[in-house]
Amino acid sequence: MISPPPPAKTIAQALSDALSPKLPRLEAQLLMLNALGKSTQQRSWLISHDTDVLDATVLARFEDFCQRRKLDEPIAYITGNKEFFGLNLQVDARVLDPRDDTETLVDWALACLEGTQAPSVLDLGTGSGAVALAIASSRPDALVHASDASTDALAVAAQNAARLGLKLTLGQGNWFANTLLAQRYDLIVSNPPYVAADDPHLAALTHEPLQALASGADGLDDIRLIIAGAPAHIQAGGWLLLEHGYDQAAAVCDLLRKAGFTNIATHRDLAGVDRCSGGQMAQ
Repeated sequence: MISPPPPAKTIAQALSDALSPKLPRLEAQLLMLNALGKSTQQRSWLISHDTDVLDATVLARFEDFCQRRKLDEPIAYITGNKEFFGLNLQVDARVLDPRDDTETLVDWALACLEGTQAPSVLDLGTGSGAVALAIASSRPDALVHASDASTDALAVAAQNAARLGLKLTLGQGNWFANTLLAQRYDLIVSNPPYVAADDPHLAALTHEPLQALASGADGLDDIRLIIAGAPAHIQAGGWLLLEHGYDQAAAVCDLLRKAGFTNIATHRDLAGVDRCSGGQMAQ
């Protein structure tokens, strides 16, 4: 006996059926737009077409997206792209899902570069290339280098740079162990792993690469390595800026101070959380 086809649904019905505590309306709308092949900027289109009946293929795609999201897979992995600092990045499970909070790091980096002509910039642990490409886009005169230990991540960053038409020099290696480092930089930035290895929040992040998230018992192992190695690679007067966890600012600032950095500060994200700390190499 042939099973009858599933009942047709309008856009409004499909969205309503998908909603749950793990899938709020905004996320469902973004997944619907992607299933329809439309831009995430077209939410108003959904409202004006909410009585349109969905094609069976589109409905099946949308329902699959919703199921994946309810299993905590990032929307960026489901749709294959993420908006970051005005750039549409392609992302997948090879790289960390770029967070909006990390735009705080980019804002501070650009402020540090003001007044410096053709600055040299190094982004350590670039992942998708989000931070490096945001800086390259805002400062076309900058010489932006980026490194990562993962060749998979570098492939994603290279694809994003090529698609966006932005110049980015890439090198493979763990922190300062790569071939890009024969020079000193005006600015070094990094969004390194900073979650403690036993942090319970990691259980909800199983879709993302663990090596880009966890860093030792207190989450500071990689930050210690970066701060210890940075003075040999920064110009006098240059800056080192690091993203970190909400409760790590004091520890990071202390590490920077002991490494000889001055003008040490912490910047908060839009939620008022301590998000980045950094300092300047003595002149």
